[in-house]
Amino acid sequence: MGTVRRKFAILGIVAAAFGAAAPVVMAGEPDVPGGRVIHMQTAFNPGLPGAGEGVRTFAKSVKQMSGGSLAIKIVEPGRIAPTKDMLDAVVAGDLEAAFTWTGYAAAKSPVFSLFGTIPFGPGPTLMASWLLDGDGGRIHHDAYDKLGVTGIPCGVQGSKGGGWFRADLTTPEDFKGVKLRFGQIAGEVVGRMGATIAPVPAGEFFYHLQQGKVDGGEMSTPAMDAALGFDKLGLPYYLPGWQQPSAVIDFLIRKDKWEALPATQRAQIETACRANIAWMLSRSPHTQALALEKLRASGVVIKQWSPAILDEFRKNAEIVLKERADADADFAAGWANLKKFMAQGLDWRSMSRLP
Repeated sequence: MGTVRRKFAILGIVAAAFGAAAPVVMAGEPDVPGGRVIHMQTAFNPGLPGAGEGVRTFAKSVKQMSGGSLAIKIVEPGRIAPTKDMLDAVVAGDLEAAFTWTGYAAAKSPVFSLFGTIPFGPGPTLMASWLLDGDGGRIHHDAYDKLGVTGIPCGVQGSKGGGWFRADLTTPEDFKGVKLRFGQIAGEVVGRMGATIAPVPAGEFFYHLQQGKVDGGEMSTPAMDAALGFDKLGLPYYLPGWQQPSAVIDFLIRKDKWEALPATQRAQIETACRANIAWMLSRSPHTQALALEKLRASGVVIKQWSPAILDEFRKNAEIVLKERADADADFAAGWANLKKFMAQGLDWRSMSRLP
């Protein structure tokens, strides 16, 4: 009975992480009489590492920077709108604000997937550099502006793990006929290698994997995977997360509501978001290192993708991304800009790295 209870407890944690009912998290009321409260639904459970912690840190920073005159009330995932539909809810006025992954907006415009991110794209520090010092910020702003939304980069998450699999994958041929859970672009990549893609919601992946209904796939970062109990499955864990080397987190608010805020409060939110990016970048390496230690201590076998498999991933990713660029001009322009930015820093990144 103990084992059964533990399994159901793990499933409950996974469900809660992706929108099941839980208490609304309060970030505090304004300390100044007549101060403003912004209700912000989050895509991430504030009790989980990474972007979940980032929700709380951002709300705390806004309150501190405003001297208590502006507060963010954090609303649990799924309470007002389904996580994937939060952008629509912001546009419709059903949500005042949202804290979410940029990749969800790719359904509206493919260019958002560049920030989501793409296979073999920039790592977290390079992504932050493109956003804050390159053209990424302009591309990101313009894409949201077309939708009538102010989207502010408010966090950059580190690489996902490569995934959990029920069998060893040592050659590209091993992907033929296996049923896997991957995101849309990565799914197309492994689909070209013969895999069948299973559209399993994140909150159901643990159960499907445990029951053998899928053969494997990606979940999240090592810290998130460890927090969700995936180590209990007794499956090997693959690295690196080629499919998502980084991910941008956004603060969203409808454009007219943003412009109605006092200039000082807009500046405070923007500054808090930049601080949140720095905080997440500094915290992630240590958090993921500790998570990897925890996974190993739990008996998880950590494996690395073979060079042959990585080469096949890269080859097929280039084909899929070219098809995306051919189909959408905004994606093509953004992808070309990002590739140029990455190439410009390649010599420095390689030559400055100690052997």
